[in-house]
Amino acid sequence: MNRRDFLACSATTLLALRFSMANAASGPSDSTRIPLWNGVPPGGGGPTGGETLTAKGALSNVANPSLQVFKPERPNGKAVLVAAGGGYKRMEMGGEAWPAAKWLAALGYTAYVLSYRLPGEDWTDGNLVSLQDAQRALRIIRSQEKHVSVLGFSAGGHLLGLAATRTDFQSYPPQDPLDSTPAFADAAALIYPVITLQSPYSKTSTHKLLVGPHASPEEDAKWSVQNWVTAHTPAMFLVQAEDDPISDPANTLIMAAACEQQHVPVDMHRYANGGHGFGMGRPGTPTMAWPAAYETWLNAHASA
Repeated sequence: MNRRDFLACSATTLLALRFSMANAASGPSDSTRIPLWNGVPPGGGGPTGGETLTAKGALSNVANPSLQVFKPERPNGKAVLVAAGGGYKRMEMGGEAWPAAKWLAALGYTAYVLSYRLPGEDWTDGNLVSLQDAQRALRIIRSQEKHVSVLGFSAGGHLLGLAATRTDFQSYPPQDPLDSTPAFADAAALIYPVITLQSPYSKTSTHKLLVGPHASPEEDAKWSVQNWVTAHTPAMFLVQAEDDPISDPANTLIMAAACEQQHVPVDMHRYANGGHGFGMGRPGTPTMAWPAAYETWLNAHASA
């Protein structure tokens, strides 16, 4: 690495760290909100009462899914859809989505943070609801932006991985003319993602919430992202720590292999340690390097 690259990497790392250390509980004060659906979401049902946000910024009980828009001072004409993880039990906004969105906005990208419905919160459409929201979000963003990529963490990586690979899947009946437009991403970054639900990787909260402990091998395969990779899948950026205790480190290897088999460009970054849920990087671990690598990759693949 030459001196110029080192300084650029250091600046990106410091910027990412600053946003990661922001007060998660305060929530976003510099964003606007766009509802995903006009009225009741597909299927109906869902939780009652208001949203629940913990002191660390974990969001749940979302009855009205939406997009929070973080606009840069100097827009570069490119957008990123961001989804936090949380095992489909919650969304780790404070540790993942909000810091990432603010960091992206500082770089000139318009960031859209997805507040999606959680399948365990009494929705009639059950395990389809999160994917319905992700596909609708892509359609909304595409109606406003020319270039759209996605950035998903953990279970949010699983969700946006499915959205990026299953572009022909109709997860809900059309609600309005917008639903006749395509829902696809131009590039996808998946950070410590859950990729496969197939044995022996079926002990995650993602597996439990989406298909249940007694799911058939066919059901596990249907909800595994790697099985939907085709030659039309967008370029992938993958990040994981090799000591990840939640999402087996094999997940990124499985996804990279699927992409390579279909000749899909893939840029994978694996770090010796850092665990799971490190967001924009865990201080004291090599995971602090991933935002700089992602910025370089995003600049190369986000052609307006």
